[in-house]
Amino acid sequence: MVLALALLAATDSIAAEKIVSSRVWPAQEYTRVTLESVKPVRHQFFFVGKPERLVIDLEDVELNEELKGLPGKVGANDPYILAVRVGVNRPNVVRVVFDLRTEVKPSVFPLAPVGEYKNRLVLDIYPAKPADPLLALLAPKPDNIGEIARAPMTEGTTPRDDAKVETPALPVVRLDPTRVKEPAKVAERPKSVKIDRLVIIAIDAGHGGEDSGARGRRGTMEKDVTLAIARRLKARIDQESNMRAVLVRDGDYFVALGQRVAKSRRVQADLFVSIHADAWVRPDARGSSVFALSERGATSTSARMLAQRENESDLIGGVNFNVKDPILARTLLDLSLTATINDSLKLGKAVLSELGDVNSLHKAAVEQAGFAVLKAPDIPSILVETAFISNPEEEKRLKDTGYQDKLAAAILGGVKRYLAQNPPLARNKVAAN
Repeated sequence: MVLALALLAATDSIAAEKIVSSRVWPAQEYTRVTLESVKPVRHQFFFVGKPERLVIDLEDVELNEELKGLPGKVGANDPYILAVRVGVNRPNVVRVVFDLRTEVKPSVFPLAPVGEYKNRLVLDIYPAKPADPLLALLAPKPDNIGEIARAPMTEGTTPRDDAKVETPALPVVRLDPTRVKEPAKVAERPKSVKIDRLVIIAIDAGHGGEDSGARGRRGTMEKDVTLAIARRLKARIDQESNMRAVLVRDGDYFVALGQRVAKSRRVQADLFVSIHADAWVRPDARGSSVFALSERGATSTSARMLAQRENESDLIGGVNFNVKDPILARTLLDLSLTATINDSLKLGKAVLSELGDVNSLHKAAVEQAGFAVLKAPDIPSILVETAFISNPEEEKRLKDTGYQDKLAAAILGGVKRYLAQNPPLARNKVAAN
């Protein structure tokens, strides 16, 4: 009997799965906790109130050093997690208790192996009551518009069909085209245009969190470069009296491609600029590129391959595909994109021209492909590949703050050139729904 119990214990020990890596990604939108293992981990979770706690039981998992170190990975400034406790609850079950700062709505789901990741168990902790992003527009200080981008995007939540959203009045501003660099081959300046509202630019820093994007030979990660350039671009835009910028991602965390589109529409953005740093198998590839959406296939093989790689961000970053958002699906599929794509091409041409003064151009014309992040039906949208992070020389330049600022200035110059020729009209009511 003793021998049988010993053999049984040894078998259980061998069968127990190990957590090989754990990561915590805190942000105002939500906090993500990732537990990575060789094999999928069975789990159950439940809530305990007063005080608020979230409990996750991991079945047939060993309490190893990686799990024991999880509490130390939660920062003091985490907006949702106060503390974490880990211990053996009963035979073959490790219990992880999250002490919460507020009431939350979690999303717990597994991810199959992809790229460099093994099996992952993901816990996304959203606030139970997300802030209304449109209310931020009523704030007396226009800089508070940045709060809109940080409003949590709880998966699977959509507005009620009978809900009516009033578009708040914005300050009267003027766009002076005489301050904008003249486009090439244009004989006359555009007529003065009056715009009775702020021009809102959504800036999308590519990748983030679990999805690091491309990596340079010196270890530079695309997600870090794109966020640095996005922040510099926002600072420049906010200095313009008639513009405000909204960062779609303002920290190191993952945002799904569809949610990037939805967030831009929630703030009724006039333009959408997604910032990236390209990579190629050959280290001599170099130069800046600009892309717009295509409904009929890519304009080149390289554009098609780039769009395919960028669209895989949801798999790498980690999206719960079991949660369906009918409003978002309708947004991306049911509305015509033709007119918006034409405007996107104009915006892309203006930005590409300005980038040519900062860096060599990889392609002299705006290319097109099926980028999921550019599918807002009512917002001219472009994807800017600032340079090749896989090129050692360009990788070094991308890390330079002065060069990042030059790229930001060039993008803003292109935006201003586009707006001078194509002033935004009255807000499309679709964007508020």
